[in-house]
Amino acid sequence: MVDALAWRHTFGVIVPSTNTIVQPEFDAMRPAGVSNHISRIAIPNDPVDDDDGFLQLMNNIRKAMMPAINSVMTCEPDSIVMGMSAETFWDGKGGAETLRKRLEDRSNKAVTMGSDAVIAALKAFRGVKNIAVVTPYMPTGDEQVRRFFTDYGFPVIALKGLKCPSPVAIAQVSGSALRSVVRELDSDKVEAIVQCGTNLCMAEVAAEAERWLGKPVIAINTATYWHALRSNGIVDKVQGFGSLLAEH
Repeated sequence: MVDALAWRHTFGVIVPSTNTIVQPEFDAMRPAGVSNHISRIAIPNDPVDDDDGFLQLMNNIRKAMMPAINSVMTCEPDSIVMGMSAETFWDGKGGAETLRKRLEDRSNKAVTMGSDAVIAALKAFRGVKNIAVVTPYMPTGDEQVRRFFTDYGFPVIALKGLKCPSPVAIAQVSGSALRSVVRELDSDKVEAIVQCGTNLCMAEVAAEAERWLGKPVIAINTATYWHALRSNGIVDKVQGFGSLLAEH
């Protein structure tokens, strides 16, 4: 027996309770016969004024992550997608591998994470090496992102952390502000721009920016959903979200 609406695949999607961007962006990319089932990592919208505040946010996420996995498993999804990104970059390549194993052990399902997805996306654009990165994080989070990409052999030659003052505030960063950041980060040395932080509304901005810059601009929600689809044999080309989903 298969799900009446999702005869191809059901995704269990783990998202912080403060995140308002992942669900609509993933649903906008969803092919027919696929469904997304959201489980919330319950965290407070506490202020994030500095690195200590950011570390407390990460601790809140870690405490509530496994209960969210347990909750979504009750709908018996075919696989799991992590709709949050900071934790997936933590402690570099080794930390990401450890986290993925923990999540797969808990769910007994394949797990797609944003960190793995952006590496797969960068490799899909053959020849890309030097990257620039935009995040909503404080410096301590940015250091983890830089370490992760360096571990995989992608030098981060420019990085902009927006230091968003709370989890909810990340979703309030405007498209015009994100376009300005992309222009600020771009240079002749940058071969691709990567956005981290799943509550930044970047999917359509990234697709638009690819047209101005003539190079890959990878939004993490786009990369994550693309990787989840392709890892599960779903090869539909989806238009409107840049070259990754439309061509790869």
